[in-house]
Amino acid sequence: MSAFRGNSAQAQISIADLPDAASAIQQIAPSPAPDLKFTDATGKQLSLANYHGNGLVVNIWATWCGPCVAELPTFAAISQSLAKSKILILPISVDLDGNKTVLEFYRSHGITNLPVLLDPDGSVTDALNTNGIPVSIIINPQGQLVGRLDGSANWDSPSTLALIRQLAGPKNDGSDVQPA
Repeated sequence: MSAFRGNSAQAQISIADLPDAASAIQQIAPSPAPDLKFTDATGKQLSLANYHGNGLVVNIWATWCGPCVAELPTFAAISQSLAKSKILILPISVDLDGNKTVLEFYRSHGITNLPVLLDPDGSVTDALNTNGIPVSIIINPQGQLVGRLDGSANWDSPSTLALIRQLAGPKNDGSDVQPA
């Protein structure tokens, strides 16, 4: 298992330095989502199955990662808008110090609308076959992986919101299909 270790020296990266996520997301033909396992702030074991039926944007990040620190507030900015479309943001921290470190980060950055999710042993990064963060995946309500972005981006743009809704939003219920 890989576990990321960070240091307190962070490169200063601002949102203005980040590309628009809509232009960086790699769209993927729907395939089974990886079996990601992580915990919440209370230590409760969770997996993506706990969120079945919702669209998901899963972001793997850490408080010591400069690009992650620049990117995470953009997820907080879009979370309420996406929740109205049954799409949830799941930021999973790989910080080894866990809950306390993430809560302090959220507090210092005014983040109040994202869950604290943790993967201090690196199993999520292993399941995503990556050795770097941040990495984000988009999963549709059927539990299929439909998009991926390796690296940081600005997720708070109209074009990105539209693309996420297209990829991970609820699909038409068939009511507009004409009878045969």
